[in-house]
This record gives sequence, structure tokens and C-alpha cells, in this order.
Amino acid sequence: MENKKISMAVVRRLPRYYRYLSEILDGGTERISSQELSKRMNVTASQIRQDFNNFGGFGQQGYGYNVRYLRDEIGKILGLDIMHNVIIVGAGNLGQALANYGGFNKRGFHIAGIFDVDQRIIGNDINNLRVRSISEIEDFLQKEHIDIAALTLPRENASLMAKKLADLGIGAFWNFAPTDLKLPNNVVVENVHLAESLMRLSYRLSEQN
Repeated sequence: MENKKISMAVVRRLPRYYRYLSEILDGGTERISSQELSKRMNVTASQIRQDFNNFGGFGQQGYGYNVRYLRDEIGKILGLDIMHNVIIVGAGNLGQALANYGGFNKRGFHIAGIFDVDQRIIGNDINNLRVRSISEIEDFLQKEHIDIAALTLPRENASLMAKKLADLGIGAFWNFAPTDLKLPNNVVVENVHLAESLMRLSYRLSEQN
């Protein structure tokens, strides 16, 4: 594939394509046209073809797409063919929910550790993971190769912890803390601000009234 800049709008649609194609494959369909995929996803067939053409097209004119091949190729583009090791920093309700979610492994994400400062939680098992003290995190990172840190911390602690982890070599953050992280440009951050998402939903709801 030619090395070219792909717009973030296209990148944001790729996980949705991957999810739908996985469901289609599970349903036993082996080949699908852009028109059929369009009806299922409520995205125009033209948009689908434009998106896929960014990566070489994947299909043959009049023949459609091989669902497994297309799903697997999109998975490679998303980096899902490589297992990424993840730590969760913050073992409160949200951190525990992430640790208990069973869908990460089959998407290429292995939860390797979970950390907290609360002595009442440290030592407990969450989905076969022992909650470790935050004081152990530096030693843990020296022994284990970790790609991603999921931050489920209070706002006041998130920025300092992110800086510390970035200095220790973490290159990507899945940030659930209600704050924007200020990190070097070579560090990747995906913010998941739940309250902001709910406010956007509220706005859209108010537009309908």
C-alpha cells in the first residue's frame, strides 16, 4: 500500500467496518457488495468504495468483497494482527469494568496488569488479574513490554501519572480521565470523555424537541 496520509474521518470509520464485517462473517456470509454493506451500515456505497480505495480497494468490479479477507485486511490496518499489551491505571468501577470486559483479547488487546492506590482494593483479583499497588508500576514496566495505558483516574491525578508513564516508555494512552493530557507529540492519546459524549447526546435530543 502506498504510504499516504489517510484522513481521520476514514480512520474513525474503520473500526465500524471491522465490527460489521465480523458480524456478517459470523452470520455465514462469505462475499458482499458495497451496496449490500451500505444497506447494513447506513453508509453510502460510494463512501464505502472511497474509503476502501484509500487502501487499494480490496474488491473486484462486479464481484464484491471477500468478507473474511476484507475484515482481516482492515484488522491489519488497525494493527489488530499484533497483540498489544495494556495496563489499567485505576481499579475503581470503570477500571474494573474494563478489566472484566471479555472482548479485548480477540481484538488484539491483552490486559496485562491493573494498578491502584487504594489499600482496600490492592491484592484483590479482577478477572484473574491481581490489583497491584501503583508503587509497583515502574518495576512492572521494566519487566513487561506494555504498549498502552488505560487511565481511569480522577482528573487531578491523570496528568502526572500520564507524564510519568510516558517517561517510562508508554507510547499510547486510552484516557478516560476528564482532562486533556499534555504529552510529547510522539505519544498517542485517545480521549474517551464520557460526560462530553453524554452532553452531545443531550444536545441531539434537545434538537428533536
